[in-house]
Amino acid sequence: MATKRSKVKETIKAWLVNGEVKPHQKIKSEHELADLFQVSRHTIRQAIGDLVYEGWLYREQGRGTFYNGFPGKRSNKIIGIITTYISDYIFPSIIRGAESYLNTKGYGILLASTNNRPEDEKECLQMMLDKQVDGLILEPTKTALYNENLDYYLTLEQKRIPYIMINAYYPNLQPPSVTMDDELGGYLAGRHLIELGHRRIAGLFKTDDLQGIKRMKGFFRAHREAGLPVQPGMVISYGTEEKEEKPRMAFARLMRERDRPSAVFCYNDEIALSILDVIRELALKVPQDISVVGYDDSLLAEASEVKLTTIKHPKMQMGEMAAKLLIEAVEKGDRGHAIESFVFQPELVVRSSTGKWGGTK
Repeated sequence: MATKRSKVKETIKAWLVNGEVKPHQKIKSEHELADLFQVSRHTIRQAIGDLVYEGWLYREQGRGTFYNGFPGKRSNKIIGIITTYISDYIFPSIIRGAESYLNTKGYGILLASTNNRPEDEKECLQMMLDKQVDGLILEPTKTALYNENLDYYLTLEQKRIPYIMINAYYPNLQPPSVTMDDELGGYLAGRHLIELGHRRIAGLFKTDDLQGIKRMKGFFRAHREAGLPVQPGMVISYGTEEKEEKPRMAFARLMRERDRPSAVFCYNDEIALSILDVIRELALKVPQDISVVGYDDSLLAEASEVKLTTIKHPKMQMGEMAAKLLIEAVEKGDRGHAIESFVFQPELVVRSSTGKWGGTK
């Protein structure tokens, strides 16, 4: 069955072949095409990226996308970008950051997503190798687990295709990466709640990714430095496939106990918003009855009536930095491991979801 992306791509290609668009004439904007095909702009962007790669179209910064006048020749240098998700949460901002820099350097992008599944990552990597991209920016999947796609990364290195990982990396590969100090982020969140007087603090952590493991480690460190043990039963772990239900259900059970927590630190803002829903269902108030801290300072952090205290994620800066380091390697001929890794420092953003604890817990 044809995908939305392939349908868009083939229709645009038909316009070019049938003469509906003349050589070097500008095609419709991404917004207009999204309305016309009734699909997301990300789908349009992917389809156009394919056509740019294949030589049907070319981009001009600040002007738009144009018909190249002949097929079959790649007119732009291409950088592949693989993220776990494309249209959700903080990922559009990361992609925009990378794309904005790449455009200034004359590079097009080829987008793909893994849905945080290793089997999908395998297909994405194979596609990037088949397309012979000039370099690759990628967010790895389930980095706390062994990755079965090791040979694909070794093939990238063998073919001298530089790549850089964002948000996390595979420890066994030790590749160049652009990340943030997630352990410090977890520490800042834990310390903030402890300094507000909270003693029974719950933590919700996604544990099939290194980010969650490191945030948990920082959370524990904040408690130990304060001489305050983490209470048994207060840590809830979950995997990618469990994220829709397990955190909510486990937290709801915890909040119905007599010695319930007075604060909770969530793996990210997305989980924090679902926890706010549970708190409302239990007729409790934030921060009077319980304080909540998220992570990433996403748009969700200010989307509800309770504005989230959270840890700031660099988002666009991360995408831009990854693109900058990769293009330096591509253009200097320094391949793969010559790229230096970069670590962003987290920052606590305090809003109304946290407050001083006046109880006795």
